[in-house]
Amino acid sequence: MSNRSGHLHVSGLPHWGRCAVMGVVNVTPDSFSDGGRWFDTTTAVKHGLDLVAQGADLIDVGGESTRPGATRVDEEEELKRVIPVVRGLASEGVTISVDTMRASVAERSLAAGAALVNDVSGGLSDPGMIPAVADAGAPFVVMHWRGLLEGGNVKGVYADVVTEVVDELRARVDAVLEGGVAADRVIVDPGLGFSKGPDHDLALLARLDRLRALGHPLLVAASRKRFLGHVLAGPDGAPPPARERDAATAAVSALAAQGGAWAVRVHEVSATADAVRVAHAVESARTPDGTPPASGAHGAEGTR
Repeated sequence: MSNRSGHLHVSGLPHWGRCAVMGVVNVTPDSFSDGGRWFDTTTAVKHGLDLVAQGADLIDVGGESTRPGATRVDEEEELKRVIPVVRGLASEGVTISVDTMRASVAERSLAAGAALVNDVSGGLSDPGMIPAVADAGAPFVVMHWRGLLEGGNVKGVYADVVTEVVDELRARVDAVLEGGVAADRVIVDPGLGFSKGPDHDLALLARLDRLRALGHPLLVAASRKRFLGHVLAGPDGAPPPARERDAATAAVSALAAQGGAWAVRVHEVSATADAVRVAHAVESARTPDGTPPASGAHGAEGTR
């Protein structure tokens, strides 16, 4: 289930041999960073194919915004947004993740060609989700979640955010396993930005080893999120707009890849695709005991 560098493989998905890049296609009018840009099916499918051409390994298709304050769309509308895009991308051979909290959308998406279900509620929002995923034998992303964010950033109080997130994720994973999802098809996600402030997100990124110790592949979804705006804020304290946080996102992608993440979920793919490949090349240059290889005659003197 893992290679020498410790990166875990998910059964039922391609084995990329390094941290994978999950490109985001939001088929929504109101997502926090790109709402409305890819709202019709043709544009969304083209955008997904463009992301693959830029280096995405898989595409995460979502029809419902989960930004703080967003209101839920009804089931019929979510299906109308998502299924044609999943079908269109699947027909082009793209590996697809469906980002949904509804069992019906997950089932229909899997039938239309999706390979993975990414549920920000970890199966808590819809009691039918875990049985549906288990019956389909699909991989399942279990994110740390403390409830819908319609009222803002709810329940974001922690005495020790890393320990509490790890413990709550472990309990959720146990429930998913008890529900019949195979252990080698469970992926965990710390839920950066969900019921968490910037300091919480940074603390979780600093201790990815604790999350990996859960024994499941790790998805890191930091793209353009508020904590990056906080880090990048200018002297006046104003954060840059979401779409100006892609370089910072790529930096997190490199750190996450170096920390053993299975995949990173991003809106802008090119820089992150480069970042994870560089991280893999550096990791591959280590000897089996974890030390850099000794300098040989080739390049020993170096250049400036």
